Amino acid sequence: MQHISRLTAARAAAETLVASGRIPGVVVAVAMDRQQPEVFAAGTDADGRPLVPDDLFPVASITKLATALAVLRLVDRGLIDLDDPADRFLKRTEPHPGVTIRRLLCHTAGFAIDLNADEAPYEPGLTWDTLGQACLRSQLRHPPGSEVLYSNIGYGVLALVAEARASARFRDALRDLVLTPLGIEGYLGEEPPRAPARIADVRGRHRATPLEPFNSSFWRSLALPWAGLVLTAAGALALVRAFCGHPPGFLSPPLRAAAVANQTDDLPGGFIEPLRWNPCPWGLGPEVRGEKEPHWLPRGVGADSFGHTGASGCLAWAAPGSGVAWAILGARTADSGWLLRHSGAISAALAGG
Repeated sequence: MQHISRLTAARAAAETLVASGRIPGVVVAVAMDRQQPEVFAAGTDADGRPLVPDDLFPVASITKLATALAVLRLVDRGLIDLDDPADRFLKRTEPHPGVTIRRLLCHTAGFAIDLNADEAPYEPGLTWDTLGQACLRSQLRHPPGSEVLYSNIGYGVLALVAEARASARFRDALRDLVLTPLGIEGYLGEEPPRAPARIADVRGRHRATPLEPFNSSFWRSLALPWAGLVLTAAGALALVRAFCGHPPGFLSPPLRAAAVANQTDDLPGGFIEPLRWNPCPWGLGPEVRGEKEPHWLPRGVGADSFGHTGASGCLAWAAPGSGVAWAILGARTADSGWLLRHSGAISAALAGG
């Protein structure tokens, strides 16, 4: 009965959110106490097309969960050690002492949030190869281990390490190490067989152009290891559930436990204001909720809860104390504020808080 009542409350919260006009629509996937996931949809995408449970979405930085899982699978195979310096596997003209796999995974390596625009101009002709080389040339903003600074560059470096150790292009390594074993329908660097949901309120100078972030085939072609995956809600849910031990054996128990434990030694940091916290707990890929305020998740989900959000307007999270994991894929960017201010009602219905 509790299972049914939580789902009913979550569906009602989603429908209320859509009716408020804050987002055009949302797809939610939920798994409770290792039961089979359930998925429901409410509203439309940005073009007014009614959403259905198996719609594809650009999940932005939820991609980092998949990238982290690929690296962790290589750790389990003995091809990488968490405390290996990244430079051991890369051809870099200027080494970065102290930049380890562990620090890259938990955003304490010291790289900036993103590449400078002139290092890899966002224009026709841009490729993952070009972006990868720009990541290799990137300099550190802070000494490794001195603060948490969320970094796309760091995850670009991790993808390059994965390419070197898996002897494959990253999108192929990701498919073989993560997507196929987890049974996920996901696309990185290739066009999906059906059009993804269109995301509203994309901002910036490329809005409504063939280069529009999240919505364009150009964006999807870049195979961004920090933001480029296209998934269903069930796929996003499967990524966060892998950190919960589902399916058994996908990650070794000790490594999985480390992945969802705080790895940042209570350093301060985060993103940009107001999303900077002291301390800023983070795991080996997943963010750890801790006592952060403000936050996308209400306090009631538990300080040990973990997951990731994406700027396209999505969230994948797990609350071990409640035995529930869920994914919320919205059809409006997080820039609008809906994810931070209003998605918590759905999460609270599912996990408490």
